[in-house]
Amino acid sequence: MVFSSKLIEDAVNSFCRLPGIGKKTALRMVMHLLKEDKEQVAYFSETITKMRNGISFCPECNNISDGDLCGICKDPTRRKDLICVVENIRDVISIESTRQFNGLYHVLGGLLSPLDGIGPDQIMIGNLVQKIGAGKVSELIMALNPTIEGDTTVYYISKQIKDSVVKVTGIARGISFGSELEYTDELTLGRAITKRLPVEHYINA
Repeated sequence: MVFSSKLIEDAVNSFCRLPGIGKKTALRMVMHLLKEDKEQVAYFSETITKMRNGISFCPECNNISDGDLCGICKDPTRRKDLICVVENIRDVISIESTRQFNGLYHVLGGLLSPLDGIGPDQIMIGNLVQKIGAGKVSELIMALNPTIEGDTTVYYISKQIKDSVVKVTGIARGISFGSELEYTDELTLGRAITKRLPVEHYINA
């Protein structure tokens, strides 16, 4: 693809750095921005910059936050004794969209995958075990993707907290094996949360 403008080329190459964006799609985006008012483009750019510079991670649950704590952890109406363990922030957004869960979250930031060199030290497992040890959690919902890596992570965490009195459950397997929560429709995901089962039902299956 040959460009008559170095500025256009640089903008297209920048958009191409986004996942799933090829040269043609990037060029369409750039051409659209050229048609917009300069004020609109400036607002768009400013919003992205503010997001990148202002976002932090909640020290309690590892979710994204605009301040010291995320909005979920600060919400006084949420159950503090109920924790839903998820792989990433996108899963938090997916479950919140179902409006079926009123507890807190713990974002692991990944899943155990020995073949890829991802062990317990590479994801946020240690501070989760500490939460359980503090004795303030009554139920732990393992809402991880139903994959080998997801089940391995569930098994490992369950072993780490086996001496605690916390109830460990997993979301119902209405979600097919190998699929990802991010791409599951809200109705199916909501039912899976409300119909959760003891984790032994699928770890030992």
